[in-house]
Amino acid sequence: MSHALPALTLLEARILGVLVEKEKTTPDAYPLTLNSLASGCNQKSSREPVMSVGESEIQAALEELRSRVLVLETYGASGRVLRYAQNFGKCYSLPQASVALLAVLMLRGAQTVSELRANCERLYRFDDASSVEAYLDELAARGSGALVVRLPKQPGSREHRWVHLLCGEPSLPAEPARLRDADPGVNAALADRVARLEQELAELRTELHAALDRLAGKTL
Repeated sequence: MSHALPALTLLEARILGVLVEKEKTTPDAYPLTLNSLASGCNQKSSREPVMSVGESEIQAALEELRSRVLVLETYGASGRVLRYAQNFGKCYSLPQASVALLAVLMLRGAQTVSELRANCERLYRFDDASSVEAYLDELAARGSGALVVRLPKQPGSREHRWVHLLCGEPSLPAEPARLRDADPGVNAALADRVARLEQELAELRTELHAALDRLAGKTL
């Protein structure tokens, strides 16, 4: 299977991301029922963008994913309730580390290397940032089609962000005219201030997501 096949919809990507996530974080409840999958798709924490989709929409997306063998149906041990499992890694011939990175990108949107390493902690533990970059570079250079791309560094940002390509090419934000046309000295000072604020925000978001994930794990 290659990236040349039809791109996923945003909902299809969300479903695959949820299945990969819950397989690791709540193994006792995996494979997931339709109701559990809906809860995961509409989860308010650790999701970007936040969605509000009904079971009928999810069911239609599951049928499409099943036709592409990205999702498998099973009745599990009980044999009473239909459940769903992901077949993402096998279809794309990916190692677990790459599956984890793509799942987090599908669930949380574009992220820096440091954010990805922190957010993947419960799915796959990377030794350091360089190992995250190595897997991302490998995904970006796949002969069958790139699955991620490094975005241009935004004004004031210290790190590049990465985004997945499973739903097609990402739309890049335009550079604000006020930054483009401002005096270079003003730009430099503003860029430094924005960089510090972005770094602080990224750290706070990572801490918040980790706390919310731990709380969600205890309540499931």
